Amino acid sequence: MVAISDTHAPRRWRECPPTVAEHLRGADLILHAGDVCVPSVLDELAAYAPVKVVLGNNDGPEVAAWGAPETLEFDLDGLPTAMIHDSGPAARRTTRMRRRFPEAALVVFGHSHIPLDETGDGVRIFNPGSPTDRRRQPHGTIGLLHVEDGRLIEAEIVPVT
Repeated sequence: MVAISDTHAPRRWRECPPTVAEHLRGADLILHAGDVCVPSVLDELAAYAPVKVVLGNNDGPEVAAWGAPETLEFDLDGLPTAMIHDSGPAARRTTRMRRRFPEAALVVFGHSHIPLDETGDGVRIFNPGSPTDRRRQPHGTIGLLHVEDGRLIEAEIVPVT
């Protein structure tokens, strides 16, 4: 599956970048960790695979109406998973996410535009970064997650710019 965040359309994402589309083809699920900004991005992503999305701080009622809650908890092929846009400051992040989502083995988040894959306090936290607004990062990025039989087999941050 593909994890993506902070697309910031239409300012940063006018249409799906070809390097992102390469990874979306054949995806079984797309997780968008917020700051979509316009629901047409979600329609575009949904043409590739089903989309789960949470609200970001730049998302309005149109994104909420598309189906984006503030947080989301779900089963990902047997892996208890949660999504939130803003996980707060870097300090004690895994502790905070464990407390916020006590059942989750994986928490996908966005907001900082800084890719991160970290494990601590019994939870793995994963930020795919942003494919279109890299800020101070060397590349725009997305995440690829391989889950099988309730286990996260592989989590990869992939440069797309």
